[in-house]
Amino acid sequence: MPPTPNQPPALENLERQIQWNRLLAVVEEQAQTLIRTAFSTSAREAGDISAGVYDTQGRMLAQAVTGTPGHVNAMAASVQHFLKKFPVQTMEEGDVFFTNDPWLGTGHLNDFTVVTPTFKNGKVVGLFACTTHVADIGGRGFGPDGRQIYEEGIRLPIMPLAKKGEMLRHVLDIIAVNVRNPVEVEGDLYSLVACNNVGSKRLLEMMDEFRMAEVDALAAHIIEASEAGMRAEIAKLPDGVYHNAMRIDGYEAPLDLVATMTIRDGHIAVDFDGTSGVSAYGINVPMSYTEAYASFGVRCVVGNRVPNNAGSLGAVRITAPEGCILNAPEPCAVTARHVIGQMLPDVVLGCLNQIIPEQVPAEGTSCLWNPVLMGGHGVVDGPDQRGRVFAMNTFHTGGTGARPTKDGLNATAFPSGVRNTPVEINETVAPLVFWKKEYRPDSGGPGEYRGGTGQIMEVGHAEDAPFAISSMFDRIEHPPRGRNGGGEGATGVIRVKDGAMMKGKGRQTIPAGQRLRMEMPGGGGLGSPKARPAALVAQDVRNGLVSVEAARMAYGVVCDADGMIDETATAALRVNA
Repeated sequence: MPPTPNQPPALENLERQIQWNRLLAVVEEQAQTLIRTAFSTSAREAGDISAGVYDTQGRMLAQAVTGTPGHVNAMAASVQHFLKKFPVQTMEEGDVFFTNDPWLGTGHLNDFTVVTPTFKNGKVVGLFACTTHVADIGGRGFGPDGRQIYEEGIRLPIMPLAKKGEMLRHVLDIIAVNVRNPVEVEGDLYSLVACNNVGSKRLLEMMDEFRMAEVDALAAHIIEASEAGMRAEIAKLPDGVYHNAMRIDGYEAPLDLVATMTIRDGHIAVDFDGTSGVSAYGINVPMSYTEAYASFGVRCVVGNRVPNNAGSLGAVRITAPEGCILNAPEPCAVTARHVIGQMLPDVVLGCLNQIIPEQVPAEGTSCLWNPVLMGGHGVVDGPDQRGRVFAMNTFHTGGTGARPTKDGLNATAFPSGVRNTPVEINETVAPLVFWKKEYRPDSGGPGEYRGGTGQIMEVGHAEDAPFAISSMFDRIEHPPRGRNGGGEGATGVIRVKDGAMMKGKGRQTIPAGQRLRMEMPGGGGLGSPKARPAALVAQDVRNGLVSVEAARMAYGVVCDADGMIDETATAALRVNA
């Protein structure tokens, strides 16, 4: 019902809650529009997107459930940069603005962020923003081998993409001649514009229904209520200072991610002082991406029922010294920033595990195992340059860490939340054959709650020509750690099927007639393995997730391949343990 003047406070609050819920539905439809119209598999199949609505001050009011934390939380700060360059009062109906600047957007050049003002009666009443990862942005291609941002592709400042409802053809033409997949990239830009247009249309319908001239009052209610809710949740935690560190593979040398968490006065501050310095290669992380994933790590277990917006995010402060790998300045190369940045929730959760261990999962694979596969002249090493030109980014991952009261998720992306790309789709867009895609036995760390299992994939060229992979993988030298007595997950392996080992990062060639084999890490376990019920261990053996040998050695359960338990031998092993 439309509001009535001087209504009681309780009724007014109820109405505000209905409007808030409606706004959440608006941004979810906004996100689904992007997925359903996107050209690239990263958006259409994997859901590597984000969508949200903002007030005229650039404060995020609501985000779509569909999307990744790295996009949506970084985009929350990005809209402020747009308004600094193009203040609301300078905007006109039909304007659309965009950028892929890593330090003004979501951390690397492959992500385009698009911002669109919504007008009502000639006045801007709100802003819609969305982001997606495009298939290619030129330069060296999607990978970690760049040494400066200038090598990594075309970089566009915050600028108009459309004026008064007309797309700027000259801007699209500049992009098209700089990328390997011009049709997909241009198509995705149109999808981003359509995504925001749908959001604007639905917002105006909502405002008409509730007879709203502006959204400022609703915005104030959302932000104040969310900040109060988040601060109340933080207040349940003991004040104090907590430390955690994680060593990961890095590129040229291992890296240490070091966090200090301070909880005080209803706020949480996480500082990454002590973290390793910037890399000479493209694995560096702009601060916006660090803020996005570190704050997400907090929000996974603290105030996770409070909606994600400027209010709830305002209770969490993230800092890192400039020059460390988590606050990389220009002109550092940053294309593979996700490999490092997606480790941050595990680091933050390690701090929280010291005070709320019953709510914190074990470490997982965390970083995506997204092989960028390419072929054709100039891509592969050696004299054999056969095969048509292609470049494909396919999304896959290992297992997540075990969760409190539950096993980890198998072959599931956390914290990014993107989906695995179906192999059938991959084979239609590139001359490749995916010969194998199956769970990897014994990869999940043992524990009362087992870590999620990784997966094994084998890929070959359909025409037996050579092809290349741009690797951006971690957890090959340093496994995901278990928590509270749980065991480590398995480290990852990348090699040619016949046995030659390959590097976790960098462009490499798979010779003609060979296959690429990737064995993805598993998540860490949680709690003592001997506390896991024998029947669950036997079930894992029967399902091929745990071997007979691992059941005996790690869990103290003696069974055959069909999961039939030798009760006497099992009891003896567990008693002795």
